[in-house]
Amino acid sequence: MTLLSVQDLTLKIRRTPILHGVSFEMQPGEVFGLVGESGSGKSMTALALMQLLPQGAVAGGQARLAGTDLLSLSERRMCALRGNEIGMIFQEPMTALNPMRPIGDQVAETLMIHGAATRRQALRVAREKLDRVGLTADRFPLSRFPHELSGGQRQRVCIAMAVALRPKLLIADEPTTALDVTTQAGILDLLKGLVAEEGMALMLITHDLAVVAGIADHVAVMEQGRIVEAGRTEALFRTRAHDYTRRLFAASSHQPTRRAQATGAPLLQVRAARCEYLLPRPSPFAAAPRLTAVKDVSFTLHAGESLGLVGESGCGKSTLTRAILGLDPLQGGEILLQGAPVGPLMPRAQRAGVQVVFQDPYGSFDPRHKVARLVAEPFHLTPAQKPEQRDRVAEALTAVGLLPEDADKYIHEFSGGQRQRIAIARALIIRPALIVLDEAVSALDVRVRAQILDLLADLQGRFGLSYLFISHDLSVVRAVTDRVLVMRAGEIVEEGATEAVFNAPGHAYTQELLAATPRIPKGWLATE
Repeated sequence: MTLLSVQDLTLKIRRTPILHGVSFEMQPGEVFGLVGESGSGKSMTALALMQLLPQGAVAGGQARLAGTDLLSLSERRMCALRGNEIGMIFQEPMTALNPMRPIGDQVAETLMIHGAATRRQALRVAREKLDRVGLTADRFPLSRFPHELSGGQRQRVCIAMAVALRPKLLIADEPTTALDVTTQAGILDLLKGLVAEEGMALMLITHDLAVVAGIADHVAVMEQGRIVEAGRTEALFRTRAHDYTRRLFAASSHQPTRRAQATGAPLLQVRAARCEYLLPRPSPFAAAPRLTAVKDVSFTLHAGESLGLVGESGCGKSTLTRAILGLDPLQGGEILLQGAPVGPLMPRAQRAGVQVVFQDPYGSFDPRHKVARLVAEPFHLTPAQKPEQRDRVAEALTAVGLLPEDADKYIHEFSGGQRQRIAIARALIIRPALIVLDEAVSALDVRVRAQILDLLADLQGRFGLSYLFISHDLSVVRAVTDRVLVMRAGEIVEEGATEAVFNAPGHAYTQELLAATPRIPKGWLATE
């Protein structure tokens, strides 16, 4: 029996058409993958089913859940269905959770709102659901707050909330995009287990084709608000009948063409670096315990080289990055950039030698300012006259594939990929010796990611840049780095030439990371 039947779903936001005749069906106990680039209409399809569309949106067609047309229901009736018959997991758990309330209350709230349990009963069910998603009572009491959890743990809380009332349909919108490979593997295994145990249907929205290959029974490919190809996962992956599908697959395995770089003198030297944090005191008169986040880490990055740093969330990558950028002091060891010590008090001229590109370009820009001012921000480190600044902003935008006139626009006028190009232009404008790329492509869909990786390879060849590439995406690290460091619990457990480490990992942890990386079965890609 069909659980969800969507027929000729259309959507307009004011006068702009977003969805065009979208049709598909889902069966109980089935995992349905919806893939495509950013802006293809995947999330809007899910929001239309939930009636959570932005103001001015008008949906048409039919979307029947167990015979009930969701699009025709009043807000009152939809409130009764949301969380009860349909659950949804959003991409960013920190914005989906209330930072002021403990996790137990937030999971229990779903049951209490629908009148399914008293507060005491709801908290008992919350405990059961949190245990089921791997947040056991001994380590994760109901009194924990979201900020006390890692990204993967927050996502598990969101899953517990979504399945608390055992809905018939679960919608997961990019639930693993920002997670490291081992955490991602755990979340996907959890979702598969819940589908098998509860008999619910799962709609998985993602741009990661390898994730879909490992979990989905059926898959649909969306382009510009239309489903251009759909079918059973293996059959679609083997045939790839539509040109857009073939382009997505080509981008997912894209290897940028990198020019051979002559490795120069040591540019960045990290010697026995140690970073510690003071934890909250267990009692007013007790000594504050210390957490050693980075434990005697040493490595060297040479001029013209690309170095990858990989590891799970919480392994110390971000702490080490902040020390390299001179934002946090070391508690032991030293960091040298071009032979001079790095630290919070280093002079501006030295700080100009390293720039950074963050994971979320929109969050790293002030939306009140135009692109010209945003890109010119690093000039506070190496002052230049206004005419020279304007010329160099235009030059930097051109170098990253944008137009000089884009300097007069605001950041909200650009797509995610274009924003990341602007972030790269900002890092490039004062010609640093080293650019730190902190998860710079992890949130981008496969085709935009391929374009950004090509851009980075081209810029390195033209300007002789050195990159420190921090990522949990091992396929990206393999494509763009010469050497790789594997970090675990604050220590470098393996390092070496990238291909050597990936082809013959020596440490058990590296082997675990590679084993957890989702892959499309080779046999599915044999047919062209």
